[in-house]
Amino acid sequence: MFWCDQLLEKVAGPQVINDSKTPSGRAHVGALRGVLIHDAIYRTLRERGTPVRYQFGVDDYDPLDELPAGQGEHFEKHLGAPLFTVPPPPGSKATDMADHYFSEFLEVFKELGVFPEIYRMRDVYRSGRFNEAIEMILNQAATVRRIYKEISHSDRPAHWHPFQAICESCGRLGTTEVSAFDGKEVTYTCRPDLVKWARGCGYQGKVSPFDGRGKLPWKLEWTAKWKTMGITIEGGGQDHNTKGGSRDTAVHCLRAIFGQEPPLNVPYEFFLVDGAKMSSSRGVGVSSREMADFLPPEVLRFLMIRTKPNNHVNFSPSETHIIKLFNEIDRYHRRAFHDAGVSAEDKRVYFLSEVAPEGDYFDAEFQLVVTLLQMPHLDVFREMEKRKRAPLTAIELKHLNRRIQAAKYWLDRYAQPEEKTQLQMTLPSRAAELTATQRAFLSRLADLLVETTPWQDDVIQSTIFSAARLTPIAQPTAFQAIYRVLLDRESGPKAGNLLSFLDREFVIKRAREVAFDRVTFWNETAVSLSDFEAWLTKERASIAAGAAEFHFAPLGNDPAGRSLDPNRAHGIGAMEFTVTFTDGKIHLRRVLVGPLKEADPSGAAAREDLEAEALRCFANLPKEVQWAVKEP
Repeated sequence: MFWCDQLLEKVAGPQVINDSKTPSGRAHVGALRGVLIHDAIYRTLRERGTPVRYQFGVDDYDPLDELPAGQGEHFEKHLGAPLFTVPPPPGSKATDMADHYFSEFLEVFKELGVFPEIYRMRDVYRSGRFNEAIEMILNQAATVRRIYKEISHSDRPAHWHPFQAICESCGRLGTTEVSAFDGKEVTYTCRPDLVKWARGCGYQGKVSPFDGRGKLPWKLEWTAKWKTMGITIEGGGQDHNTKGGSRDTAVHCLRAIFGQEPPLNVPYEFFLVDGAKMSSSRGVGVSSREMADFLPPEVLRFLMIRTKPNNHVNFSPSETHIIKLFNEIDRYHRRAFHDAGVSAEDKRVYFLSEVAPEGDYFDAEFQLVVTLLQMPHLDVFREMEKRKRAPLTAIELKHLNRRIQAAKYWLDRYAQPEEKTQLQMTLPSRAAELTATQRAFLSRLADLLVETTPWQDDVIQSTIFSAARLTPIAQPTAFQAIYRVLLDRESGPKAGNLLSFLDREFVIKRAREVAFDRVTFWNETAVSLSDFEAWLTKERASIAAGAAEFHFAPLGNDPAGRSLDPNRAHGIGAMEFTVTFTDGKIHLRRVLVGPLKEADPSGAAAREDLEAEALRCFANLPKEVQWAVKEP
């Protein structure tokens, strides 16, 4: 089962899902993981018909305890104050710091199709909704101190009470320590030395802890939320879920003070960028806004949801990673609509990745979009319609536009020089690095492309595979040769697609520009006769026909590179065996003989020997298999 279905297998009755975020800076993309994990749970329950609510809290009553990257000068004087009282950055239209940063985050929610019920902790506290929980917690301060010590090994002094009053003198919250509660008011001190990141003013006073005059420490605030809001499902990052960690402490307080069991937990691992954990204050990583500007919403949802919560999501803006990500969601898309054997898990992954249901549509291959954008003489929309062989629908145009935007964003911000594609109008100098086999492959490909009809991506792709089998050459090495002579790169978009967008004569001319030494090529690709026979035996059931043809090449050196007497050594022979499989594909294997001496300048004797060996090899095949030895 998909992780979401497995998690909810025993869940019954109405559910309240909760998540929250402290808006103390731009939300990095890792903050979206919890948002989308909880949204996947919400959608799954709703699909089952389970009564469910998804609410998201803005923890704007938290104190400002770290400075957003690059904003130190503006915010430093407000350290320790509740976020909702801190003015926004210069030029912002927001009412306060919390509103400024959360508004941006909330816009990303909407683009991703996430619509939870939003609540702000300023409203929760000031409305008196937490008054009952605050009173019960303060009355059991000794219990809280005991749990802190036993569970998290945090030893609080005997006078410490779990509450943070807002200082009536300086307005700070993070610097106050409560030392007593008389049932109506708390006694507090705004200590200059309580924390390292802010300095209290030294004021001492008494104030009611109710109706928003302060807040609970966040571990106890978590407990109060579970109690007051009836939350049944809430996950959190693995950093909060360690033994003796924040959640462990909150759970023990919930049971001891309120006699209540905790919500269903969904621990999730970090979102990493190139293996590094992100931090809003240090500016490490990518913000949610930036990632949403880059990746189409369904791709970003897919990135977060497909991986089990207890596994890291490691993102890299490298070409290899980005192309793989888009190819994977396209594969899930195709399987969801066109594969009768697709698993329920894979279908669930795809449909939870959709922003909204859209049905089936044509996917514009992302690597192809990136390539086309770098070829100014081509129109992306027109070329995609040619590939689809029909006009694009409104939904397809929307998704193509999103991929064009993503491709431009990647090219402008992340692509390394070697990852960019530029059609080479002349043969690149690095083509000299190609092996003789790669050069021979290009020559064979040119010959086949002359007859390739129609000039379409799938037909051309099939021709490339045929040329590779007839060289023979490993497919990855063959494709590298194509990318090297056309793009001066080791990799690129699907070769059939690339060639179909280029002029046929240009492609053929370029493929023939690299000469090759036939003897070197033969030596690189030859197999022994015994290896060829073993291959025939292995593939026996799949072979429909076989043929052999003798070839001769002048030789100044023998296959080992030793000089030969030019009066006695004339060349080297090769018997090329072409074997046709039952699926119609033709494979070539090459066996060398030589050097051929003056006494046999034409290689006739060697040819006769190889013909005899060929007969012996083919004799082992089924009688219905046809074979022939061609004239040289």
